[in-house]
Amino acid sequence: MITFAPYLSVNMNDKLKRPLRVLVAKVGLDGHDRGAKVVATALRDAGMEVIYTGLRQTPEMVVNAALQEDVDAIGISILSGAHMTVFPRVALLMKEKGLNNVLLTGGGIIPAEDMEELNKLGVGKLFAPSANTGEIAAYIKEWVEANNR
Repeated sequence: MITFAPYLSVNMNDKLKRPLRVLVAKVGLDGHDRGAKVVATALRDAGMEVIYTGLRQTPEMVVNAALQEDVDAIGISILSGAHMTVFPRVALLMKEKGLNNVLLTGGGIIPAEDMEELNKLGVGKLFAPSANTGEIAAYIKEWVEANNR
């Protein structure tokens, strides 16, 4: 695992009194991680502490890492088309482990209708490859602040 420590802690959560902690993961056989690394760096630059799990993680590995690292959010990058399997499995494991105040978000190649279906299952906002990294950071910060007060 790689931890990207924040340069500044300007986006500190008032309740937590620490930088927001985000786990960025690549699940399954998807070997393209440039986008995940770009987002991880942008979140770090926004003042968050980022834990990047690396390639070829299982949903169980991701949720266990989230528990160990005491994260506020999990971001899954997926380009393989397995999003309708991966996100529901991670969400179920999060529920089983009591990660009720942890955001599950992500992005990649996910059709709009699948994004809507995943949102209905409790997955947070999902981002297309063209998403602005500032928008992603703002969304995570706002969600954590709204759900952890």
